[in-house]
Amino acid sequence: MQEQISQFLTSLATQQNRSANTIAAYRNDLSQFLDYIEKYTDPSLPTVSTWTDINATVLQDYSGFCNDHAYTSSTVARKIAAVKSLFKYLHGSGLVVEDYAQNLRPPKVAKHVPHAILSEEITKLLAEPAKHHSAQAFRDTALLETLYASGMRVTELVNLNVVDVDIDNKTVRCAEGTKRTRNISLYDNAIYALNRYISEGRPNLLVSAAEIALFLNHRGQRLTRQGLWLIIKRYVQQVGIKATITPHTMRHSFAAHLLNAGANLRDIQERLGHTSLSTTQIYRQVSNEVASELMIDGKPVLGS
Repeated sequence: MQEQISQFLTSLATQQNRSANTIAAYRNDLSQFLDYIEKYTDPSLPTVSTWTDINATVLQDYSGFCNDHAYTSSTVARKIAAVKSLFKYLHGSGLVVEDYAQNLRPPKVAKHVPHAILSEEITKLLAEPAKHHSAQAFRDTALLETLYASGMRVTELVNLNVVDVDIDNKTVRCAEGTKRTRNISLYDNAIYALNRYISEGRPNLLVSAAEIALFLNHRGQRLTRQGLWLIIKRYVQQVGIKATITPHTMRHSFAAHLLNAGANLRDIQERLGHTSLSTTQIYRQVSNEVASELMIDGKPVLGS
């Protein structure tokens, strides 16, 4: 059964072009599902040993198992979605005669209203690494400025290569996957920070001349997602910000500020890389009061 799960995950990457994060989440969820199946017992049902032994009752019991645990509704919905996708694949491959999972109903997930960082907090955060003059400080300044100026996802930011930055045209090329890319305009502070990092900071972090990654760790290798989170956490603590700030908070702030400044929702959608406009529309729920806090001295933080 594990073999079929592995084949399914491979198909997500090769045929559906799903992201590495999605595949990793599905792998974890389906591993839990398989563990549940292997331990499943019901006196009225035969032992479950193959996919064809799994019927609607087993799947409904698994759904109940997920709902009975202390998972959020979004986590349960994701786990159910993983199982539904797996069985659709199994049915399409002829490995099960009937797709019982298609009738599973995930819980309704309430849309989360984005949390936008306040102006004084973003000012403190962006200014902190700029107080120092080391390769790491130049890198961290460029990281934070680019993250806030572009609204990139964490994975997109750490996956940037040096060739993706166009200093002259003040843009950065962001690859959403093997088939989709977008070019994002950056404000002057971000371009200045990137230029300084590339010319003065990165050469001092570089170990191998063959390394193409833009942002490097202390070993001269591509910075990881976890590394980025730790960098932000460190500066948040240094400046004494009490609010929870993550890389995604910077993305929310980028979108909320642009919306407050009068940007077109379609433009924000394109910048964020949302496939659906409805995903972008949630930023309308950020109140004018919060959005106004994303201004410094009455001027947009994102202005040139």
